[in-house]
This record gives sequence, structure tokens and C-alpha cells, in this order.
Amino acid sequence: MRFGLFRSRSEPTPQADAIERVKRWASATPGIAAGSAFTVNEIVCTDPACPGTETVILVMEPGRKTRACKLAKALAEVTEQEVREALVP
Repeated sequence: MRFGLFRSRSEPTPQADAIERVKRWASATPGIAAGSAFTVNEIVCTDPACPGTETVILVMEPGRKTRACKLAKALAEVTEQEVREALVP
């Protein structure tokens, strides 16, 4: 049994698992160029004009401008279908 405030780097967090899952779904989306890179972040916005918690996927395709795709929900709740729909230009 381990005690302490810090995880070892070899223990993935649920957030890290969700990020990797969304990246896999994004890279498998039809129409996304081979060699594309992705960043996935969950953002909590306190501004009343914001939807609250958002998942933001940055799509960096070779030779194209980086684009941001937003889903108005927490990262752990995002589905594969929602990722595919968000990434369709």
C-alpha cells in the first residue's frame, strides 16, 4: 500500500486515460490527414457566457492551420461519435 500525495509517473490518471482515448478517436476519424497531431484539454470557464466545462481538441494537420474543436461537456463524458462529429470540417 502506498501513501502520499503524488502518483508515480507510471500510474496513469483517469484524466490521462481519457485524453489518450480522445486522441485515438480523433486520429481514426475519416478525413483527418495521416501524421496529424492532437492536444486535448478540459477547460472550466467561470464566465457566464461560457458553457461551463468544455473539452477542447486542437487538430494540427500537416500543411494546414491548427483548428480547435469544442465539446460542451467534461472530458470523461465525451463519446467517440461526438469526437468524430466535432472534427468533420
